[in-house]
Amino acid sequence: MVRITVGIEGMACGMCEAHINEAVRNAFRVKKVTSSHAKKQTVIFAEQDIPEQELKSVITKAGYDVISVNSEPYKKKGLFAAFRG
Repeated sequence: MVRITVGIEGMACGMCEAHINEAVRNAFRVKKVTSSHAKKQTVIFAEQDIPEQELKSVITKAGYDVISVNSEPYKKKGLFAAFRG
């Protein structure tokens, strides 16, 4: 699993967040996508890495500017992970 954090300029409200989330879901197979106009970022969780240029293209076509893309491996933490030694 991979966690992709995308810095985005141009989001102004919750509808902007929903617009980006929908564009990403329609273009790629993702587990989860959330956007925050306050943080100016979108966080994507996917099984496979998404090519940076393709991701930038989808978000740019939706009308927003991508300022950064950071991809890192992500291991889901289980409910009881804090109690394991």
